[in-house]
Order: sequence, then C-alpha cells, then structure tokens
Amino acid sequence: MKDYLSVDIGGTNVKFAKLNNAGEIIDKSKIETAQEKEKFLSKMDEVVEKYVEQGVKGIAFCAPGKIAKTMIHFGGALPFLDGVDFAQRYAKYNLPVAVINDGKTSVLAENWLGSLKDKQNCAAITLGTGVGGGIIVNGRLLNGVYYQAGELSFMQINMNATGFNGFAGGAASAVEMIKSVNKELGNKDETDGLVAFEAINSGDAKAMPIFIDFCKKVATVIINVQSVADLDAYAIGGGISAQPIVVEEINHAYDEIINSNPLIGKTLTKPQVLDAKFKNSANLYGALYDLLLHVNGEKL
Repeated sequence: MKDYLSVDIGGTNVKFAKLNNAGEIIDKSKIETAQEKEKFLSKMDEVVEKYVEQGVKGIAFCAPGKIAKTMIHFGGALPFLDGVDFAQRYAKYNLPVAVINDGKTSVLAENWLGSLKDKQNCAAITLGTGVGGGIIVNGRLLNGVYYQAGELSFMQINMNATGFNGFAGGAASAVEMIKSVNKELGNKDETDGLVAFEAINSGDAKAMPIFIDFCKKVATVIINVQSVADLDAYAIGGGISAQPIVVEEINHAYDEIINSNPLIGKTLTKPQVLDAKFKNSANLYGALYDLLLHVNGEKL
C-alpha cells in the first residue's frame, strides 16, 4: 500500500497524519498554527520534509479560504495564506500535491468511508462557528466556476435580520447557539458545550427553545439546498453532532416545516439526514481522498 501525508490547516492547530490509501492512519500529530506567514511556512516545510524522507507518495492539504486548483485565496481565518500555492512550493519533491477548502473535506471523507459511502448525490454540513458545506452531484464534488460552491454560511435565511445574522453562518452558528443557551442558564462560561447539552438533553425549559430554533434553521438550509440540488442524503458533522439529539431534532424540524406547507412536502422528497461518521479527523481523510481522486485518479 502507498502512504501519503495529509495536512489539516486550522486557525489554532495544524493537524497532520500519515495514512495509506485504504484510509488507515499510521501516525498522527499536530502543531500550533503560527500566526505569521514566514514562520508558518517554515513549520510546514519541516513537516513536509520529515514525511518526504519517510517515503510518502503524495501530499494532501486542506485549508481555509477559497482555493482555485492548488492556490489559496483570502485564507479565511488565516488571511496571510492568500496567494500561497503548496503544489508550487513543494514541486521540488516531484510528488502529487492536492489542496482543498476545509469546508469540502467532510463530504469527501463521508463519501469515501463514512455515512455517505458511495452515494452519487449527497452533502455534508459541518456545524461550528459557521455552517460549512460540501456537495457531491452525479458522483463529482461540486466546486463551481469560482470555486465557492458549498459555502452554506452565505445562504440568506432571514431577509429581515441585520448584518450577518440573516445568513446561515450567523443564524445557524452552533457556537452562538451554545453561547445563548449558557447565557440563559446563567453559566459564566458561555462556551461550555457540555453544560449546554446537559440542559438540552434534559429538556430544560430555557435551553430547548434556543436549540429547537437552531435546528429549524439548519433544516431550512437543507430544504433550500434540496430545492436546488435534489440530493439523496446529508451528513451532519461538527463537534455538536456527537450529541444524538442534534440529528434527531433537525429531522423533526424538517418534518414540521414540510408538514406546515403540504406543497413543499409533495414537491420535495425528504432526503436522509444522518450523523457524520468522522468528527475531528474528517479533514485529514477528506483531503487525502481529494488527492486520490483528482490527482492520482484512483477510485477506492
């Protein structure tokens, strides 16, 4: 089997792993993300060189920002990545290099080895600070003309709200939902997801309305995508998806919306809404599958 290096560039940490082409992790580690361009690239050079010396057959990156082929634009949470092209930087190693937006990796991971395995028309939605997305249509990842397909955070779901609050990334932010729950509970640590979900799972009268409203907004995003793409299944990921009540309530919210308007239910067939298999390692698997599919032309 061939081994590959997969790198997940995040705002706080850079995770990296050596995996084989069956998706088995051989070793895995992480380093803190340097917040200055030259220091960051120097650290990346060290990681890449280490694994090239171990004989990896290719390098897969996922990163924030809009990514055209192998060049990063804007850089999302890491704006200094704007203009970085990892394929060009590591061309001296004569290895295939793939770079993909971190929002698209979840659907690739799930389609390869997860809950969307082998589905030809599907999507993954990652619930976190915003709403990440990746869409596969007719067996191919949807990139779009400007490489920004699947940017679900920018889907407007409330035209009456001001600023970003009317868009999915603001209105359906899992981070903001947890903050709101903790605030209602009087918990000083507004980022405490465990306390928030203890209250939600127990049916707390203060927590549940906030959580139900959040799930309704996620269901609205799914219905909007469904009206355009007509997909078979959606995998829900992100840290909060470890709580079974999340997918359960999103399905319930979806049913309530279509039942309140029979025309929607008769026109749009409800897709499967599933729990994503991969959690914190999704980006590593998805980035590698992108490399295998689009650079090496493999189909596993």
